[in-house]
Amino acid sequence: MARRQRNPEERQELTDNLVKIRRVAKVVKGGRRFGFAAIVVVGDGQGRVGFGSGKAKEVPEAIRKATENAKGRLIRVPLREGRTLHHDTSGRLGSAKVILRAAPAGTGIIAGGPVRAVLERLGVQDAVGKSVGSGNAINMVRATFDALQKVQSPADVASRRGLKVSEILNRTDRRRRAGKGANGTDGSGKNAGRRASEETETPVADKTDAAPATADETGKNLTEGAASA
Repeated sequence: MARRQRNPEERQELTDNLVKIRRVAKVVKGGRRFGFAAIVVVGDGQGRVGFGSGKAKEVPEAIRKATENAKGRLIRVPLREGRTLHHDTSGRLGSAKVILRAAPAGTGIIAGGPVRAVLERLGVQDAVGKSVGSGNAINMVRATFDALQKVQSPADVASRRGLKVSEILNRTDRRRRAGKGANGTDGSGKNAGRRASEETETPVADKTDAAPATADETGKNLTEGAASA
């Protein structure tokens, strides 16, 4: 009897992170019925992440529902070198906007709140995140996922355009070098325009050579001229 081959992704352990939990109320004929709503983010730390929400009368049950909901909504995001995003991106939901930027090694995750929770579960090690607008937790999480779904790797772009990955990377390098030249910076990172102006600047004439005569010296010269006359 043939054994079922399991998907390697199924064997990867998913970790969860509780983003926020709040108390909610439902108004009924007899009064109010209180419960709890939870927002949970799950991921494997290797490019897969998902989020979910759940409501229940007890906190553990609300967290369990949110976790099960998140596991069924996983998405895969390509990572560069397994530590950061391939490029800068942004996402929006309503009045909430999230901006994500790739960062060099050693930067860490510079983000707070729901954005940081999503990046940690995704497996990002170096990135910068900024939220603009609404501070609602669920809207920020949705805006973050909207930004992550826009991330494309060079392999994805090459397959869509019918090119090789090396050609895409070469074009990106040329574009970066052209951007540096347009900004007036050279390879050393200094402002080339300012340095050229400093080199061609005309030296200032010596102040002592063209110093005007003082009032005392002018009066003395007039007195000497009158006496000689």
